[in-house]
Amino acid sequence: MFIAADNLNALNPVVAAALQELQPHPIQELVRRLDQAGVDLIDLNPGYLTPRQEDRMAFLVEAVQAVSHARLILDSPNPRVLARGLAVCRQPPILNALTLEPAKLAALLPLAVEAQTDLVLLLLDERSMPAPTLEEKLTLANRLREEALAAGVGEAHLIVDPVLPNLSWPDVYYQTSAAINTIRLLASGAVFGTPVRTMIGLSNLRSGRRQLFPVELEATCLGLLAGAGVEMVLLDVLQPGLLAHVHRVQQLLREN
Repeated sequence: MFIAADNLNALNPVVAAALQELQPHPIQELVRRLDQAGVDLIDLNPGYLTPRQEDRMAFLVEAVQAVSHARLILDSPNPRVLARGLAVCRQPPILNALTLEPAKLAALLPLAVEAQTDLVLLLLDERSMPAPTLEEKLTLANRLREEALAAGVGEAHLIVDPVLPNLSWPDVYYQTSAAINTIRLLASGAVFGTPVRTMIGLSNLRSGRRQLFPVELEATCLGLLAGAGVEMVLLDVLQPGLLAHVHRVQQLLREN
């Protein structure tokens, strides 16, 4: 199980200010802390960008690469922003993410094919809505996989993210179970006859709700995801108390 830090996002005031002022040093100090924590990947999410600001992804990539060798995840709903970041990456990143939205299919698939990068299939439909049930998630995974393979993306480059819900959603526990079971079936090879790589955004669970719910909820969910066979977990590495849980889970995985 690989750990991806999602701390470099536009909701982080330090990152937001650095992006606004094009100051790399605050970002680089944050990256050094992430490296010291032992992350495997770093997710770069500059948030919504106007056309005049689309170079911010390239700025983030170059700032991080100056101080870290961690593999990058370029995270944006805008394929043009992903392309700007991809152009300056020193090693192939992971592109996050493809959904069934027609504009994404048209623009992101050719980008992934040309660059031969890993591509996250985020299980959102044409309206960017998550599939709530296990059956709907697997159907959506199949449709996205078929689109990607038909476009020329290699199967080994595909990573499925079933979308972990937020605790504010009325059916949060039902959808959490569906996400975990989706990972279990995909990772085991039961769906497509061969194991599928998977990713999950653990931070989604308590986003905006950290004052109401304890970090132990994320830790419990992490254990269930690890047991289901998830390959990559996006999380707030610097969140107090969480990293110790992560290391315990990784130790158990190594021992088994």
